[in-house]
Amino acid sequence: RAKQRVFVYTADQQSAELLDELLWQFEPDSFVPHNLAGEGPQRGAPVEIGWQAPKASRQVLINLADQVPDFARRFNQIIEFVPAEPTLKAQARERYKQYRQAGILPETITAD
Repeated sequence: RAKQRVFVYTADQQSAELLDELLWQFEPDSFVPHNLAGEGPQRGAPVEIGWQAPKASRQVLINLADQVPDFARRFNQIIEFVPAEPTLKAQARERYKQYRQAGILPETITAD
C-alpha cells in the first residue's frame, strides 16, 4: 500500500527466519516481496524482517515481539496485534502503556 517500506520486528533470529520461510510459501498471486535484514537487494525489499534495529529507513514497523523495540520512534506508523489469549493480551496492554510513556500515541483499530 502506498509504497511504504515496512520493517517486521521479531523477538529473535529463529522467529525472523520462520516468518521468512512462511512468506516464501505464499501463492504467486499473494506473494509478499520481502527479505531478512542484511539479505536481498542493496536497498532491500519493500518488507524487511529482522530481530535487531533496521539499518535503512522504513516508514512502518510491525512489531511481532513481546517488547516495544527501543527504536520504535523512528517509524511513522507502528502496527501491533492484540491476541485474544489473556496472557498475550496483557502483554499487548503493557506495550500500549510503554508506547504512551515514550510519547507515542497509539490509535486502536478493531479488525473485522
